[in-house]
Order: sequence, then C-alpha cells, then structure tokens
Amino acid sequence: MGTEGIHATAIVAATARLGAGTRVGAWSVVGPEVEAGEGVEVGNHVTLEGPVVLGPGVRVGHGSVLGGLPQDLKYRPGTVSGVRIGARTVIREHVIIHRATTAGGWTEIGADCLIMATSHVAHDCRLGDGVIVINYAGITGHCEIGERATIGGLTGLAPFTRVGAYAYVGGCSKVTADVPPFMLVDGNPAVVHAVNVVGLRRAGVPAEERRRLQDAYRILYRRGLPPGRALDQLRQELEPGPWVTRLIEFVVATRRGICGPAHGRAAGIAPEAEEDELEG
Repeated sequence: MGTEGIHATAIVAATARLGAGTRVGAWSVVGPEVEAGEGVEVGNHVTLEGPVVLGPGVRVGHGSVLGGLPQDLKYRPGTVSGVRIGARTVIREHVIIHRATTAGGWTEIGADCLIMATSHVAHDCRLGDGVIVINYAGITGHCEIGERATIGGLTGLAPFTRVGAYAYVGGCSKVTADVPPFMLVDGNPAVVHAVNVVGLRRAGVPAEERRRLQDAYRILYRRGLPPGRALDQLRQELEPGPWVTRLIEFVVATRRGICGPAHGRAAGIAPEAEEDELEG
C-alpha cells in the first residue's frame, strides 16, 4: 500500500474526501465527488464515480462500481445525483449500484446491510437498515426495501416494487407486486407462503406479536377475501398493535397490489398449527 493506505496503483482525485483509516486497493479509481467516512475499505479494481457517500466502516469488494450513470432512457446527461451507503454496510465483489435519475436525488442503502457478490441495485432505489441482498439479485429502478428484509439470490424485482420490513423473498423469485412486511414469498410470480416467523424471532419480536401476525396472515391470505375486505376484518378481529398496524398501513398504501396467496393446503400456515411447529 502507498501513503495512508492508498495503493500506489490507485487513482484518487485530489478533491475526494477520505476519512481517517480509509484504505483503497490496487487499480481502483476514486472520483472527485467521493466522500468516505472513517475506516472505509475499498477493494481492488473498484470504481467510485459521481457523488458517492460512504458511511464509516463501509467495505466495498473487488471490482464493484458505485455511482455510475443510471440505465434509464429518461436520464439527462449532466444531471447531478448520487449514491449514499450507510455505516458498516458490506458490499461484496462486482456489485453495481447506479446513481439516481433526478437532480439532487440519491440511490440509498442503509446501515449494516449486506449486498452480496454480483448483485445490482438500480437508480433511485432505497434500501433500509439491515437489508440482505443475496448473490445475483437484480433490484430495478425505484424499488423500496424495508429494514431487515432479505432478497434471495437470482431474484428479480420489477420497477417501483416495495418489499416490506422483515420480509423474506426466496431465491429465483420474480417479484411483480408489493411484498407485505413480515411475510415469506417465493416463486414465479412470487406468492405469499407464510409469515417470516424465524426472521421475526431472530429480530427479537415478542411471541405474542408473532402470533398476532400469524392471525393477520390467515385473514389476509386464507379466507379468499379481496384485500379491502380482508383489511376490514383485520381491524375488527385483531387487537391493535404496532406490528399489525404496520402491515395494514403497507397494504393500504400499495399502488401495484400485493403478492397473492400460494394455492393448496400445503402452502402457508395451517389454522391449527402452533408457532413452535412453524419454527422447528
């Protein structure tokens, strides 16, 4: 490594602002509008161009490209926009994250995320804290992913799709509608199979709230009701609580519709099932 952790072969613009302890690997290019917090690690053959803001402790894997021009025909050359990455997020090898399309806009990834190798996060996306994106996933423009959601490998999201908090999207899924928070979806097209009980338990959600979400799932997906009527029954039958309220608010706000139910008795939660059985 060269002076102050910068490899001798790296090209770092004079106006780039690098925090204390930042390291830049061999043959990487750091543009003039890049800002990196303390302890950032940039691997080999990385390109950071346009306004790119890396929070403290961010790690960028070999061969990644952050801040490149968006793949959108509506983008006008010269539009100033950028990419923001939250603290301690890990971006693995050959990930591509494009800048936003509108002036002053940002493609944003929260803190403590893991974006695995060869994934793509397109222009104007917003990912919450703790999101995991597994290898080869493609997140197209304007998607929103809530905190601690997981996107499976080789999964594709249609533009403007929302994925709710704590949701789990299985690998190789095709997501063309909004994924309600706390749910587990899978398939082509993706459908809802169950509540993401294991993820909620790992996140410390109390057992009572998990069971209430399971009751909400049964009403929303097992009674064969249109979403509007199902929401009415949710409000009438379940005690109010922050987690169910958040689910209701997400469904009310959807513009693309929500993922439908899986068909067949084998899918989803059987009415008589106990939570311990589901988690086992």
